[in-house]
Amino acid sequence: MITIDQVSKATYRIMFKAGIEIPDDYKARIHDLAHSETGELSCFVLRTMLHNWEVAKQDQRPMCADTGLPRFYIKIGNESTVEGGFVAVEGALRDATARATHDIPLRPNRVHPLSRHDNNNNVGINAPEIEYAFEPDADWLDITTVHKGGLFGSDYRMLFPGDGIDGIKRFFLDTMIAFGKRGLACQPAIVGIGLGGSKDTCMVLGKQAACLRIVGDRNPDPKIAALELELIEIGNSIGMGAMGFSGTAMVADCHIEAGYTHTGGMPVAMHCFCLSSRRASARLFADGRTEYRTDPQWFTPYMRRNSVTWPTTTARSRSSD
Repeated sequence: MITIDQVSKATYRIMFKAGIEIPDDYKARIHDLAHSETGELSCFVLRTMLHNWEVAKQDQRPMCADTGLPRFYIKIGNESTVEGGFVAVEGALRDATARATHDIPLRPNRVHPLSRHDNNNNVGINAPEIEYAFEPDADWLDITTVHKGGLFGSDYRMLFPGDGIDGIKRFFLDTMIAFGKRGLACQPAIVGIGLGGSKDTCMVLGKQAACLRIVGDRNPDPKIAALELELIEIGNSIGMGAMGFSGTAMVADCHIEAGYTHTGGMPVAMHCFCLSSRRASARLFADGRTEYRTDPQWFTPYMRRNSVTWPTTTARSRSSD
């Protein structure tokens, strides 16, 4: 059984890792962009970012003054058990958030929408957000924290089937230009796109695509993967670079996740994960081991399944008897 103490310690640790350490996949991409960028100011920003990250790691303090909104993604192995159940898990996540806000420290960004009251710990009504997913034939528990900005850098549009891929490209281009001109996203960004589903599912898929896939990862659907690469090229050819300055380094990567949708529409949502790209994961095992990584490993084949049923090990063993 996975203990709540294990959950609490792992969550507290990944809060520090997400707030201070830039994931290697994103850092490597920024190194590449800094060498290929032709815009003088954009290149200066990229090199300054890289220097800032090294200083932050040495000093063990957040690399950005705005530490975003901490949120959690929990992947539950179907065979796992947790001490106290998931009410206890949520309690541990909220407690770790409050303690880490004080200890790292993180900026207490969460306030009541009307009174603007701040509990001074990033915890409140429906905060932090916690999303759940499941994995068959597994007895571990994955905890991923993402510290994502909570203001701008997102948009949504309901397209029609006749708009097709050209309509998606037009929406992407319009949105990236608007973000760059108005300073509504911190580029170079990992852009996540949700395609299809209902409106709420579309928005969720877009945010997950931005925050829970590593740079260089491609969707297993060849057509979607080709569109991801094309949108990266489009985003870096509009004349804007880091933080909206002239250049060619606006998009670090583009990830698309799809869901079946209504026959009459084609909803599209877009999210930009800011240049801090704050994420960290822990996998907890029943024998007390905890493994830490920066790849959330969220989008498994089970997550993208298109079948009515899923052939679990149990089901396979029964069918073979």
